[in-house]
Amino acid sequence: MASTKKAIDFRTLLADIKSGNIAPVNILMGEEAYYIDKLVEAFEAYTIREEEKDFNFSVYYGQEINIPTVIASCQQYPFMADRKLVILKEAQSMERAKSKLDEMAPYVKNPNEQNILVIVYKGESLRATSQLIKAANSSNTVIFNSPKLREYQIAAPIREYCRSKKIGVDEKALAMLTEFLGCDLQKIMGEIDKLIVAGGGKIPQITPEMVEKNIGVSKDFNNFELSKALAFKNYDRSLQIVQYFSSNPSKNPTVMTTSTLFNFFSKVLMGLFAPDKSDDGLMYAMGLNNKYALGEYKSAMVNYNPNQVVKIIGYIREFDAQSKGIDSFQNEYQLLKELIFKIFTAR
Repeated sequence: MASTKKAIDFRTLLADIKSGNIAPVNILMGEEAYYIDKLVEAFEAYTIREEEKDFNFSVYYGQEINIPTVIASCQQYPFMADRKLVILKEAQSMERAKSKLDEMAPYVKNPNEQNILVIVYKGESLRATSQLIKAANSSNTVIFNSPKLREYQIAAPIREYCRSKKIGVDEKALAMLTEFLGCDLQKIMGEIDKLIVAGGGKIPQITPEMVEKNIGVSKDFNNFELSKALAFKNYDRSLQIVQYFSSNPSKNPTVMTTSTLFNFFSKVLMGLFAPDKSDDGLMYAMGLNNKYALGEYKSAMVNYNPNQVVKIIGYIREFDAQSKGIDSFQNEYQLLKELIFKIFTAR
């Protein structure tokens, strides 16, 4: 029997599943689907022996099933096995999903202890006030919440995934992946798998050149390099990158540039006001998890004072609105060139 701990982290739950220390009801929910899918794979791989699955493993999908059917399946006893596994996938796709899930509250309060029920609800987290979560909190139910990762959290799981595949990942390549694909772990891991296949299954390290060739983001002309050019106050290089963006608009939408520049200068401002200016102190203040980019932030802290950075953040907000057609009908890349000029002339 699993611990009565309600909320649980990914590593702990994964270890519990592999060791057989599993609660009769498990609720997996949240915005980051990657960890949820990995846990579902673990439930399927470790809880029921392959030869027992025909009679003791049931998978239902929210769009295709009703709650009474799921409950009835959970109430059935295992057939010539120690336990039965029931998984409700894509629960969020049910019509009136939240109220339908509340119908499971009575079962969750008093589950069949010989079986394992896994409820998968992606896209958001169920509220603590829902009947299902209240029932879970009053019983031996495990709740795993998988919130969307923030930018500073994304590098660690990517490195860990690469280690599991016995490959390294260049820090610039990692930055390119996250810039082009955002903080969607599911998508990033899928692209890493494609890079491994493209490399014949045996590559020592993912490089910027590999990312450029196979994913389509330029290793020399991207938002990461634009931030670097601005940090070092290289005006010609900055305009060169913007010109590349304007000639390749489908791969370089300005909305991504806005987000990157806003995050960059926000972190610079945090660094300028950080009480501890040591490398560790700055990394903590800026929310960085490695020192690769720290040099650029430190250069920006030398090249821009707090008043300038506050003005620059204002310019970026203004650009964001204008690039979306608010108070401006100019081409967004022309507006971006004007933003670069404003950044370099901020006083």
